[in-house]
Amino acid sequence: MARAFKRNGARFVARLDDDEREVVARLLEQTLELLAPVPREATGDPFEDLVARLGLPQLKDAQDDTPAAPRDPALERLLPSAHRQDPALAAEFRRLTEYGLRERKAANLAMALSALQDCDGDKVRLDQDQAQATVVALTDVRLLLGERLGLRTDEDAEGLQEQLDAASEDDPQLYLAAYYDFLTWLQESLIQALMGL
Repeated sequence: MARAFKRNGARFVARLDDDEREVVARLLEQTLELLAPVPREATGDPFEDLVARLGLPQLKDAQDDTPAAPRDPALERLLPSAHRQDPALAAEFRRLTEYGLRERKAANLAMALSALQDCDGDKVRLDQDQAQATVVALTDVRLLLGERLGLRTDEDAEGLQEQLDAASEDDPQLYLAAYYDFLTWLQESLIQALMGL
């Protein structure tokens, strides 16, 4: 049975059994797969390759007028639009910043996953950097789960509870909601330990 994160010297320690660690690891992995930036192939053109390393689309991609395929709604939650009233400005901002944001989010998810996989028995021990990365990574996983559950407002959360109360035991929403609740508790305990509460 899981035990909350507590500060132990310079480390933050929680207890998670094998099943709990596996669930958290899989959720981190799935979120990482969704968010990880797609590396670009080298073109041989020095300027294009520099642009690709900066995470910017290649010039031919930036000038392409074909409409983009609809994005996964969870990506819209994880990588929200910078300007809702001006789609052109939002698209330009996204073009300039999304790759770097994906890299940072992927790095936090990878660090949290690595720390979880390198645990000692049922003890998960995080240093300060791992703890901070894990808090951010758990936020991203919870945003993804929240989108899958349709949680955007307090009313949505109340409505979900009513749906769950009426759901059958094999309803996948029950599992998503349980994962969401567990990760919320785990993240809150880590935040409290980081704050010294």
